[in-house]
Amino acid sequence: MYAAYRCLAEGGFEGLRMRDVASQAGIDHSTIHHHFPTKQALVVAVVDHATGQFASATPPNGSPADRLRGHLTTLRRKINDQPELHVVLRELDLRARRDPELREIIASREEGWRTSLRALLADAAADGALTASADPAAGAELIIAAVKSASLVPDRADDVLGLLERLLIQA
Repeated sequence: MYAAYRCLAEGGFEGLRMRDVASQAGIDHSTIHHHFPTKQALVVAVVDHATGQFASATPPNGSPADRLRGHLTTLRRKINDQPELHVVLRELDLRARRDPELREIIASREEGWRTSLRALLADAAADGALTASADPAAGAELIIAAVKSASLVPDRADDVLGLLERLLIQA
């Protein structure tokens, strides 16, 4: 699965071939089919690995505003420190636009992120920490869209997500 992740990061979805993944993993082509009977099964494993990188993005302690700041800081760090992660996620997102099955898989993995962001933003709003115009559901979508867009231009991610933080959270 890590070899598939690397192949996807280096060559995009079009470069993801089972034979190349097996070669990069140092195994025989037939062996990869034992672990991943179809290319789709391999892609699901890559989706799970990539989205799993965000499981602990929100700090567990602190005020809702501090936790939101911590979440955005973690995301900025991941964009800078793991650019291949974001290349893989963007490749998967682009492919999902044409592949309903993959779109559903990605949506199901992202739903946990959306749910936790909505809850975090609702808590921050209840504490009076969000700007007056910040709606938790729309804010969650804005954060996700900003992260996806900022990951396309990693050298601007700090600026973009820093601005988003200032727009959402009252000083």
